[in-house]
Amino acid sequence: MTTDLETLVSVRYLVDDVDAAIAFYTKNFGFTVRTHFAPAFADVTRGNLRLLLSGPASSAGRAMPDGTKPGPGGWNRIHLIVDDIDAEVARLRAAGVEFRSDVVSGPGGRQIVLDDPAGNPIELFQPRT
Repeated sequence: MTTDLETLVSVRYLVDDVDAAIAFYTKNFGFTVRTHFAPAFADVTRGNLRLLLSGPASSAGRAMPDGTKPGPGGWNRIHLIVDDIDAEVARLRAAGVEFRSDVVSGPGGRQIVLDDPAGNPIELFQPRT
């Protein structure tokens, strides 16, 4: 028997503010709220992608045995496919979203990296046709 969670690919993002993260992902990228236990935790889904949004009060935000505190950011990222990267960049810039990079082209297509409200990166990617 397959459960709902077995069909989802889950990625945990540490966030500073769970409600701000929910608003960002639902408004800008069409994610749907699955569970909402702010301020500690929520998860949102888009297709088979499940983002675990873990705030400072969540178990994922607890200090490690050596005292290191987990936090948002870094360069590992979710990768969202778009049909028209220029239109998406214009739409998101108009909504006040800040980007880490400019659109760059490579052998497989074009990409740009932006940040969610906590500084976690998201890559928008338009495959080469």
